[in-house]
Amino acid sequence: MRIRFLLIVLPLWLFTSKLFSQTREITVLDTVLLSDEKLEKFSTGQRVYKLSDSVLTKNQPLLTDVLSFNTSIYFKENGRGMVSSPSFRGTTAAQTAVVWNGININSQFNGQMDFNTVNAAAYDNILVRGGGGSVVYGTGAIGGSIHLNNSLSFNRKQQHRFLLQYGSFNTVDARYNLKLAQNKWSLNMAIARNSSDNDYDYPNGRGKNLNGEYYNNALNVTMGYRFNSKNVLKFISEVYDGKRHFSLIRPSENRTKYLDFNNRNLLEWAKEFSDFRQVTRLAFIRENYKYFENIDAENYSYGKAGSFIAKYDLNYKHKELLLNTVIQNTYTKGEGSSLGNNSRNIFSIAVLGKHRVTSKFQYEAGIRKEVTANYDSPLLYSFGADYKIGNFYTLKFNASKNFRIPTYNDLYWSSAGNPNLDPETSLQAEISNEFHLKNFETGLTIYYNKINDMIRWLPGESGIWRPVNEDNVKIYGLESYLNWHKTFSKDQVLTTYATYAYTVSKDTESNRQLIYIPYHKITGNFSYNYHAFTPSIQLLYNGSVYTRTDYSGELSGYFLANLGINYAFKNGKLEAGAKINNLFNTEYQNVEDRWMPGTNFNLYLNFKF
Repeated sequence: MRIRFLLIVLPLWLFTSKLFSQTREITVLDTVLLSDEKLEKFSTGQRVYKLSDSVLTKNQPLLTDVLSFNTSIYFKENGRGMVSSPSFRGTTAAQTAVVWNGININSQFNGQMDFNTVNAAAYDNILVRGGGGSVVYGTGAIGGSIHLNNSLSFNRKQQHRFLLQYGSFNTVDARYNLKLAQNKWSLNMAIARNSSDNDYDYPNGRGKNLNGEYYNNALNVTMGYRFNSKNVLKFISEVYDGKRHFSLIRPSENRTKYLDFNNRNLLEWAKEFSDFRQVTRLAFIRENYKYFENIDAENYSYGKAGSFIAKYDLNYKHKELLLNTVIQNTYTKGEGSSLGNNSRNIFSIAVLGKHRVTSKFQYEAGIRKEVTANYDSPLLYSFGADYKIGNFYTLKFNASKNFRIPTYNDLYWSSAGNPNLDPETSLQAEISNEFHLKNFETGLTIYYNKINDMIRWLPGESGIWRPVNEDNVKIYGLESYLNWHKTFSKDQVLTTYATYAYTVSKDTESNRQLIYIPYHKITGNFSYNYHAFTPSIQLLYNGSVYTRTDYSGELSGYFLANLGINYAFKNGKLEAGAKINNLFNTEYQNVEDRWMPGTNFNLYLNFKF
């Protein structure tokens, strides 16, 4: 795979370097184009949080680390770099949608995304939105959605960025980003490599993390051609290649490994005419994995699925009214060791509307319906509103019906799949209060969510485990954030950002909190820019979690602190930094018997030219 990776990267590098080596940079007003336009246009009543470039640089490249220290999402990991599952607002891992440039990319096999297989360095920006979003983004957008975006601009430029990090356990992180543009053409390319021996010691002499090594490579290319200001053609392609040896609980266990190779491609044509804008998208999403139960054997189990997506998006804007119709067809064909060979086709149509009544009040509404032969799909709907009171206070409201469809594993698993499953459905509502005072911002969101027909794998009369629509869950809680910055002088700036989440997520029959969902989570990020130096600290508190439904197992809460320092050289083209992770050597695990590392470090150089 490394040879294939180089064969893709080297010709692109040579071609683009030659093409743009004589280009003279001109400063003009820049326009950034995103494929995921719906996130900005149809998030009324909900908060969207953007992770900045500086945030992505300060964190480890895997998406789990980035989101753990900067959002209210709780993650459980089977050890550092191993399988990572999110819980967003008290929901399960499959109830968080991951959206790549406007396309839902949750796995066809288990309905979720392993966040340790997502290299954050491959994207220009990452955004997080809490609450329901199935009307726009489809299955899984119940607890919230994570948006991975690649952008383009046609402002003439030539920019290179190279980040190199080295840390404990022989961890190497290398990222290269290229941005090239003229008036008509634009090209962005991101290449990332992350690897680690991952052989850290367990606390109190419990041993060493055995068989934990991993690597992953990511290549992302975004190209665009602008025929004129109202006619743009864009192509985005991503390749991910990863290999992990799954950590052992006991040295006597078999050593295993897992290979995955994912490829995503999107062709997009956007055209404006009169008061209309149409966007036609064709996408092909491929996921492919191999699992070796014995690392020394050639036998493996596998799964592979390909999804062909055709999407037509037409919106009409007149004064303060925006109407949007989205028609989509998704055909998926998959096969696997225990799945056989199966296919399904899903057709959907969504109608969205947004109206800005005054400069202080706006609202939106939407409906969505899917048609497929594999399950009965409910009618989905959403409503949101924002009302500003003065310049310092905004009141928001959002309500929606959302769903999650049965996965390939649920429907087709050999001798156990259940073709009669219904989708999980969710009714939810939230109210948010946001306050803005000069350089201070804070907000509080209160939410309620009722989930019906949750799919669980349970033993049947013959002792065979099968998926059934079993559980109903009620979830309620609050999320709050605080953002404050203070400029003392041109070269002295203090920045703080903190979040707090309180989450109750209970099975309605047993009235017990779901496993691996903490009642409390707190994050804090503080940095102080003093001339060329920027010291920073990250704080994270995760409350205790139950590991068994009868409350017989529990993991203690834990507190983590990371300390960093960054130095920017005068020419502005080089930054150097260091970071100490788990500063107080906290002993912790967020999955039973899966210990995480103690104090460790990394050093980095960030070149810009």
